[in-house]
Amino acid sequence: MKRYIISLRDPAKNVGGPKANMDNIHNLEKLGFSNYWLDYGWNFWDNHGIKNAIKSRVNKFKMAYLTLPRFFKQHSDMEYLILQYPLYSAYTMKRIVECMRKYTKAKLYIIIHDVESIRLYINEPEKGAAEIESFNLADGIIGHNQKMNTWLKENGVNVPLIDLGIFDYDNPQPLQKYTGYSKTLCYAGNLIDAKFLDEYHQKSNLTVFGPNPAERYNDSIEYKGQYTPEELPKHLTQNFGLVWHGTSADTCNGTFGKYLRYNNPHKTSLYLSSGLPVIIWDQAALADFVKENGVGITISNLNDLDEKLNSITEEEYHQMHDNVEKIAKKMRSGYYVTTAVNKLI
Repeated sequence: MKRYIISLRDPAKNVGGPKANMDNIHNLEKLGFSNYWLDYGWNFWDNHGIKNAIKSRVNKFKMAYLTLPRFFKQHSDMEYLILQYPLYSAYTMKRIVECMRKYTKAKLYIIIHDVESIRLYINEPEKGAAEIESFNLADGIIGHNQKMNTWLKENGVNVPLIDLGIFDYDNPQPLQKYTGYSKTLCYAGNLIDAKFLDEYHQKSNLTVFGPNPAERYNDSIEYKGQYTPEELPKHLTQNFGLVWHGTSADTCNGTFGKYLRYNNPHKTSLYLSSGLPVIIWDQAALADFVKENGVGITISNLNDLDEKLNSITEEEYHQMHDNVEKIAKKMRSGYYVTTAVNKLI
């Protein structure tokens, strides 16, 4: 009996998007899963939108009526199938389920990376309802955390839901060793989405990494370039990693800021797997994980950051650092995704 994962090929480089997919593939190989790539033949980040849209449509048609039926016929002894969601095509997902049910007796599970009903479709109920309908095609779902799964249940998902807890992070760099407490922090991500940096006026030194930096930052912020997800951890030598989103230092706002109430930002796993405690918005879903495991601090307003950091003793920070090391080892081994999948199967 065979076990498969279906993942969407993502051509992005020097951004975290494809990293979680790749890590799940790597970690689930330990449970006997093999990956099968979907490739729509287009690049979210290039400038050939019309050309790519046509190419994508042709590729999806071939996939729906040739490639997918052939794949499932050839693997009729399939036992379990995991979809890494979203696939950015409701039709493709429907065809996967139809072909799987027709040619195999496999159980279908979904690992959620993003729930668009919360993130993008909050004011588009028809699209949100279609996504919930897609989720209910599965035999079980791994959601990010309890808050996300509670939202899914309250909005119509009626299949078993398992909490992931936090994303793993296959980190090839050595863990950052404890070197003392200097009240420094870093932020990594696509900086075009980090407009809150314009309002950062704290004295605590903040080092930022990622594409699309501003032309200039204030004196407390230093830009240090962009790196691949595999190379970046060796440059994270600060005391804390910052998890924040939106245009304001007062609170996390906007579409993606509000989404923090439900999702597990992958940058949290980047920081923790590198050996850094985190600073996270106190209303974020992962704030509970941070507090329960003693791996950082929560904050409601970045304007209180200096005061918050000054209140932490060397001993308290050292304990956080020790706690992070334990979590980092779990993340690097794929503990969270393999535990969640084992609960389903």
